[in-house]
Amino acid sequence: MFSDNQIYLASRSPRRRELLRQIGVKFNLLLMRETLGRPIDIDEQPLADEAPTDYVYRIVQFKASEGWKRILQRKFPQLPVLVADTIVTLDGCILGKPKDIIQAEEMLKTLSGRSHQVLTAIGIGIKDKIQVRLSTSTVRFREISEREIRKYLAQNNVLDKAGAYAIQGMAAAFIAEIAGSYSGVMGLPLYETAQLLEEIGIELFP
Repeated sequence: MFSDNQIYLASRSPRRRELLRQIGVKFNLLLMRETLGRPIDIDEQPLADEAPTDYVYRIVQFKASEGWKRILQRKFPQLPVLVADTIVTLDGCILGKPKDIIQAEEMLKTLSGRSHQVLTAIGIGIKDKIQVRLSTSTVRFREISEREIRKYLAQNNVLDKAGAYAIQGMAAAFIAEIAGSYSGVMGLPLYETAQLLEEIGIELFP
């Protein structure tokens, strides 16, 4: 068991923090950028012809590796670092975070009345060892009118959301069916996360 049964969470997502607390995990935030004004450390653009699964595995492995480098650079206690990445896919194409409201509106129009997949990969890095798990869920949207889409976008910040929506918010009214992990669609699949943490000796519900 690691010191104080703690890990680092390398994510700014308040949803991931909330989900970790839900299963009793003690964590410290590890910010990849100490200030928002600094350039991004990780290029999250998909490679040409990169499959969605390959993409999330690559990004998570890179995030875990970079997280461990930050721990060493800042001389922090050497605890496991947990990272995650979530993407939405439709017909094999990745729908990332929209660059603006216009693209967000187009994404929601495309998802309307159809089923799409949400892939969330999680990784835990300890020194040079990185373990990864993948959660895949299918989400079916009902038909959404243009008025509903515009009203939703006017009341919600979606530019940091894959696929331009958050399942735990108002967009829940658009969802007709989910097959898979609700917490995975939120951004941190708790079943797979719990498995990984227990495998490395982190006690849940201490």
